Amino acid sequence: MNRQRNQQRVRHESFDVCIIGAGASGAGAALDAALRGYRVVLIDRGDFAGETSSRSTKLIHGGVRYLEQAFKNADLAQLRQVRHGLAERRTVLRNAPHLAHPLALLTPVFSAFEGLYMSIGLRLYSLFARHDSFPKGEWLSRAKALEKMPTLTPGLHSAVLYYDGQFNDARYALALAHSADEAGAIVLNYTALTGFERDDQGQLTTALTQDQLTGETGSIRARVFLNCAGPYADPVRLLANPRLEPRIRPSKGVHIVLPRDTLNSNCAMLIPKTSDGRVVFAIPFGDSVFVGTTDTDYTDLEQEPVLEADEVTYLLDTLRPYLAKTPAATEVRAGFGGIRPLIVSNRADTKTLLRDHEVEHDPASGLLSLLGGKWTTYRLMAQDAIDRVGEQLNQPKPGCTETYYLVGGEKYRFDDWKSLQRRYQLDDDTSQHLMQTYGDRAEWVTQLILQDATLSDRVHERLPFIRAEVVYHVREEMAMTIRDVLARRWRLELSDWQLSALLAQPVADILARELNWTDDYCARQVTAYRMLVASFRHDAGLSTAPPAELLKM
Repeated sequence: MNRQRNQQRVRHESFDVCIIGAGASGAGAALDAALRGYRVVLIDRGDFAGETSSRSTKLIHGGVRYLEQAFKNADLAQLRQVRHGLAERRTVLRNAPHLAHPLALLTPVFSAFEGLYMSIGLRLYSLFARHDSFPKGEWLSRAKALEKMPTLTPGLHSAVLYYDGQFNDARYALALAHSADEAGAIVLNYTALTGFERDDQGQLTTALTQDQLTGETGSIRARVFLNCAGPYADPVRLLANPRLEPRIRPSKGVHIVLPRDTLNSNCAMLIPKTSDGRVVFAIPFGDSVFVGTTDTDYTDLEQEPVLEADEVTYLLDTLRPYLAKTPAATEVRAGFGGIRPLIVSNRADTKTLLRDHEVEHDPASGLLSLLGGKWTTYRLMAQDAIDRVGEQLNQPKPGCTETYYLVGGEKYRFDDWKSLQRRYQLDDDTSQHLMQTYGDRAEWVTQLILQDATLSDRVHERLPFIRAEVVYHVREEMAMTIRDVLARRWRLELSDWQLSALLAQPVADILARELNWTDDYCARQVTAYRMLVASFRHDAGLSTAPPAELLKM
């Protein structure tokens, strides 16, 4: 992906469809539309997956909570959502095997009755996914449960084991955008929608844009405009037609990040009931454990959702009955918040709102809006949206994304890390990281070392990341800022705030060389990023003192 080339193309071409929002659904829609042969442009005011799509629980699942509600309330809509989710789970894992894989989850129970109840429910869950190749779940004795997760409370009766999918959400969305680009779409990050132009009938003809890095304005002509802005869909709808009623009820969900030895297991944990009627997950991810999520109304869309002190307390309290030793707040390394795009309904609270989706057409402006949904069903959402685009164009064409490998996935074999290690004299952990992050494009990264041997250097002794990756992020993945690298391409900001602050300078030095930053601009970017991370720690009620390593620099 080359941003400068794509900007040049946008100035001289017109399109069948302009897609606004490059999260999971928008990037998925761009790929779907490009593969059908439509002329496509995808824009986002920030980075790819810069908002909700990079801040999920990292699970690909049908939703065990939806299944329980379906049977308790005889709710066929909930049941349909589980079936859709489980069917799409299989596709998500198949199309990017380097970024998604099965994950074992343990559900601790405290009585035989509770174990029987959970076991029956999760067997039904597996039954709905009967065509998957996932391992079968089972009801484990107390001894076997503690063997799999030694940090569980000894007071448990037993545990129920089942399987779902885990994935790297930000890199998955990036792979969708990258695949769309290679399929012929034009994709642009940091390109904000500022307004629309219309014809005499009020139908949208042109999107007015502004480059968020340079301030340069522009315009995009298209026959159809598709709003995939997720929780920010209503502002786009109102820009197209101020008379429309709001349709999105934003809901904030946060996670805290703890050391991996909190669970000391390759299994995740499902906490089936909380004080406010939710389920919470504790999930190993790299050398960390992500715990979440919460569910509260959120109204200030101009502010980034962040982890707050009372949410840290809530999630630690939720863990307490299930672990032999509850982590202290001082052990929280990081945290992150996201906003769910729940569709307005008459349900009383956000916990009971369905995560299903809808494609809305506004006759007055012609705008199509993809509303609601969740990560697992992004492909189905995109398919439905592009079906409607085809109808609006009077050029319906069938989709083909169900079996389409994303960038890095088609020839991926994890064991290829060994040949990568031998050929480029890399450490084992670095070679494995490269293979699991870039798939069959890993050698595109390592080939940069042949041009500059210093690019094989690790950016920090505790991490498998190497300098060549940052160069690749700029040249092939449109990384434009420090945060693009640390938060979304490496995911470090999600798991370790202090280490992210420490690496801001070495990452910025590489970006400066690739993007022609001045020394002054580079220094300001590092300072701004470190202040941002310090604000996250402050909001979460944690110490804002810099790490000792940072003080030495």
